[in-house]
Amino acid sequence: MTTPSYLIEELSLPASLEAADPADTAEFLEFMELCDELILQTWGNLDRASSAAARLQYWRDTAYTRLRLFFVRVDGRMAATSWVRCELQENLGSALLHVGVLDAFAGRGIGRALLEHAEALAAGQGRTILQTFTEHPADFDVDGPNLIKPATGTGALPAGAAGVRFAGKAGYRLEQVERFSSLDVPAAADFDALERDALARAGDYELLHWIDSCPEEHAAQLAVLMSRMSTDAPSGALSYEPEIWDVARVRHVEDTWRRAGQSSLVVAARHRASGELAAYTVLQTTADKPWLANQDDTLVAAGHRGHRLGMLIKIRNLRLLQESYPAVRRVLTYNAAENDHMLGINIALGFKPAGYDGEWQRTAVAAGAATGNEIGN
Repeated sequence: MTTPSYLIEELSLPASLEAADPADTAEFLEFMELCDELILQTWGNLDRASSAAARLQYWRDTAYTRLRLFFVRVDGRMAATSWVRCELQENLGSALLHVGVLDAFAGRGIGRALLEHAEALAAGQGRTILQTFTEHPADFDVDGPNLIKPATGTGALPAGAAGVRFAGKAGYRLEQVERFSSLDVPAAADFDALERDALARAGDYELLHWIDSCPEEHAAQLAVLMSRMSTDAPSGALSYEPEIWDVARVRHVEDTWRRAGQSSLVVAARHRASGELAAYTVLQTTADKPWLANQDDTLVAAGHRGHRLGMLIKIRNLRLLQESYPAVRRVLTYNAAENDHMLGINIALGFKPAGYDGEWQRTAVAAGAATGNEIGN
């Protein structure tokens, strides 16, 4: 079947949101409205949406990533979007793609046209490992029938979901499922009891904390821990190369968070005898959503596991969150479905499943070729 032809336009990012001429930001703001509509049609709320200022910051090219964004208009209005992100330091053979189409315009071949366009752009950059993701509210029985499971064998998605069918028919293989969870604040869990239990196992460690910027004396060790997120965190059968982090890269991320309007609370565990940072966790808030916090990375280095450090640092950071940002009523987090240990911690803290993300991958073995699951219409 021939893919219908659509005019695919590239989004140009404005220099700022305070441009003297409103025309300089009009297209960007219209694109923001489209992004919010797409989130609303999937989730029914904008918890997973970012502000225009944050998107403008995160979508700019850096020394580490390059991002291109596109849209299609139907009868004059933006109806669909796509983007292609390529890393520039590692994973030079991979690209992350995403396509979103408003329900009112589905079934016209717009998504397929955008995906083929994105895949061609990735191929032009020498990217043969193509990755994408689908999003699914927790409105299906994870133990029920008509499910598709990833290569890990852990987690599942509804086989009949539009995104699942679209990815499968395009030749992508489901490699991992991530659980999206939410914690009501204040939490109902007995943090005192959980903390006492963790402290009994963590006597060789002390806790540090900071806001927004890691103290200089710990920055090099934090870079080591951040690099281990690319090797120690479960990634299913997805293709990821180890990342190399240094203090400059840590500072780049911290600066990006600040420019995006995010405040970051960090708690780390340090081994008393060696002085080595053994674990860290990050919570982030934004002024435009005072009721919400997002859990960013949490990592316990492999050599320091077995001391309840994950539980300890997360409890301490949630306490700091409540002290510093009393308006927060909900915390969101994501975990690989096979990450039993971290999921166990989050469940004990009171996190409840809110949805699932499917992580998909395709290897382009030849021009026009596709491999992976085939899912029926």
